[in-house]
Amino acid sequence: MTDDKDVLRDVWFGRIPTCFTLYQDEITEREAEPYYLLLPRVSYLTLVTDKVKKHFQKVMRQEDISEIWFEYEGTPLKWHYPIGLLFDLLASSSALPWNITVHFKSFPEKDLLHCPSKDAIEAHFMSCMKEADALKHKSQVINEMQKKDHKQLWMGLQNDRFDQFWAINRKLMEYPAEENGFRYIPFRIYQTTTERPFIQKLFRPVAADGQLHTLGDLLKEVCPSAIDPEDRVSLCRSGWSAVVRSRLTATSTSEFK
Repeated sequence: MTDDKDVLRDVWFGRIPTCFTLYQDEITEREAEPYYLLLPRVSYLTLVTDKVKKHFQKVMRQEDISEIWFEYEGTPLKWHYPIGLLFDLLASSSALPWNITVHFKSFPEKDLLHCPSKDAIEAHFMSCMKEADALKHKSQVINEMQKKDHKQLWMGLQNDRFDQFWAINRKLMEYPAEENGFRYIPFRIYQTTTERPFIQKLFRPVAADGQLHTLGDLLKEVCPSAIDPEDRVSLCRSGWSAVVRSRLTATSTSEFK
């Protein structure tokens, strides 16, 4: 995978055209025009919305501004979910641009975690990377890195620098040829219509007979109804949706739907 640089680059530079609109009940001193951005699929909302905040704060009184948060068609958007994952879960069937509503008050305490700073996002991101490496390499790779390597990995994501990020991330994607793959494949299957937001379990990349597992094998074991032809129609009608996310491919946010 580390040799598929053109593919990795295309994944990295995937963008979602997005229109940000201020919530109608927010108090403004003059009309608030929508704001448009191309959002990177592999980043997080709170990393790329400084321009959005500045745009809308210009038409608001300072006393009416508190913690910013976003929602799509009534659903608050979790800041610790990658942008591409949020879009695929909630809006993949909608027309573009993706219409996101901006709020500066009435923070939904029951639905969202507070994000006090970019340090919180970095801590979450590095926690995900460490969890994935524990499954893949018994944490050996991430533990052998220096602090500057961890920082370069994070800064590459934050600043949208492909080469800076992959110079470090490639180490997490490599394994000795004699091992025929990682110990386990880190993954999550996200669902939209269940109280259980995601599914994850231990899954080896190689079967007992030596055959390499595929994504289909994983789905067959974890949620077989997702690939059963007889159930596909009913699944679509019921609104069930799944996103399989490898936790250590391009910025640990690549999604396969």
